[in-house]
This record gives sequence, C-alpha cells and structure tokens, in this order.
Amino acid sequence: QVQLIESGGGSVQAGGSLRLSCAFSGDIFSYYCMAWFRQIPGKQREGVARISSSGGMAALSDFVSSRFRISRDNTNNTLYLQINSLEPEDTAMYFCAARASRSCQTAGFTPTMYAHWGQGTLVTVSS
Repeated sequence: QVQLIESGGGSVQAGGSLRLSCAFSGDIFSYYCMAWFRQIPGKQREGVARISSSGGMAALSDFVSSRFRISRDNTNNTLYLQINSLEPEDTAMYFCAARASRSCQTAGFTPTMYAHWGQGTLVTVSS
C-alpha cells in the first residue's frame, strides 16, 4: 500500500522560502512519477510541478513561476518542492501525488490521473 506523507509546511513571511517534503513508502519509489498540487479552500486542486520517475524530467504548471522547483531523492524515497520568494498568493494546502509510470507527461496535472495522495501540508504566507 503506497503511503505519502507531506511535511515542511508552515507560516512564513512573504519573501521567505520553504522546502516541502513528501516521504514515500509501500512500493518502489523509482517506479513512480510524482507531482505536487495545491488547493485553496473553495477552489479546485491545481497542479504545481511534476517529475519523472528517474528525476530526469521535471515540469512546472502554467500557474506557477520559476520560484518553484521540484526534485526527488530516489535513494531516500523522498520528493521535494522548494518554494522561494513566497507570496501571500502561495497560501494553500500542498499535496504530493504518485502515479505508477515513468513519466507524468500524459497525466499532466489532472488529479484523477494520480492514484495515490498524501494528506497535505499547509503553507501560510503573510504579507
């Protein structure tokens, strides 16, 4: 049973940085492409970034800027999301998601294409 546990969220001032982590367990991490999504209460979940199973290919969604960087450590079964120059608009619950595929390109940022989800970590940015 795949399990994803996010951490690293918190309350920060605008301009600060955070690194979110997603610990993967229950299967072979390197068999899965991974993605980060975020959701603001009352709004749809939106994609942030995705990365291939090897980590060799990564993509950001059209909604975020290069302030966001996705990476993974297949040795330690962990996915990361680095967010720099945080803005109040980044305030959201951030979720990691896994798809049993080498590439998430076909899945894109469609939430239903990802079978496994974490519970989320809350990021709150104050101005």
